[in-house]
Amino acid sequence: MDRAGSGISNEGSEDSGGLDTFVTLSRQDEALVTDAAMPRGVPHELFELTELESFYQEEEQALWTYMRPAGRPSFTPHMLSDFERWQDLIASGFGSGKTPLRYLILGSRAPGVFCFGGDLDLFQRLIRDRDRDGLVRYGHRCCKILHRNMNTLDIPMLTIGLVEGAALGGGFEALLSFDHIIAERDATFGLPEVMFGLFPGMGAHAFLSRKLGSAMADRLIISNETFSAEQMYDMGIVHQLAEKGEALSSCKEFIRKSERRHAGLVGARRATKISWALELEELTRITELWADTALQLREQDLRVMNRLTSAQQRLADAA
Repeated sequence: MDRAGSGISNEGSEDSGGLDTFVTLSRQDEALVTDAAMPRGVPHELFELTELESFYQEEEQALWTYMRPAGRPSFTPHMLSDFERWQDLIASGFGSGKTPLRYLILGSRAPGVFCFGGDLDLFQRLIRDRDRDGLVRYGHRCCKILHRNMNTLDIPMLTIGLVEGAALGGGFEALLSFDHIIAERDATFGLPEVMFGLFPGMGAHAFLSRKLGSAMADRLIISNETFSAEQMYDMGIVHQLAEKGEALSSCKEFIRKSERRHAGLVGARRATKISWALELEELTRITELWADTALQLREQDLRVMNRLTSAQQRLADAA
């Protein structure tokens, strides 16, 4: 890929120790990230996904990935397919006896948006078609991705969510499966599903009740409020705040400071998850309840869902 394709490719660079170099950067990142490498033994497909842009930093043993949605910044079936493939490739190419991986970072290239969450256009079609199986399949895919991320793909690494902009619905739920969340101060978080008679069905209840307790989790889920990054920090959901435009450099600083305590941080996060006892079956049972609830929505509820979809699309287009 050349610069016109938002990436840089150099074969056998001296800086990479003879490894193929593959850097996929925006202009704002180039000054900070200049030493990405294509490690031997890792399938090239990892760096060729359509809606996920990845590069690996050898010195930090960090894999940076940015969502690059084709349309509205949401978890479309195509985006889910990329995430499933991404996880499979990381699990097969990194870890003990393979390419080392200590940090896995996920951000977004969508201006002003981390992720709007579920594919509301798809939901409306499936609901109108009375397609419960389609809703359940979608939900189960999301749950499996989040559960695998929560368990760090069985690799002793830290997962980091990098939030620049709005994280709503399923976008917020996805972040809850990360070990460490860094958010810029103007980032926003919310679960808007209740406004059209639904509830977040892919992890919010399971994760928030464990992180905050069931009463506070319920308050967040049914409030239909938008929360600031500072509010999320005060609750303990966001672990680190960054100034606007500084999320990436703040993440790199966190990685630098975490080097000596990496094993302890990984162990502490794993201990927390043992205490959670959160199995995939719990997530999938909730998403099946979500599908059943979705089929009870009335036409006026679907119109509200459609207005929210249109408003989010206008926001994305303006950005």
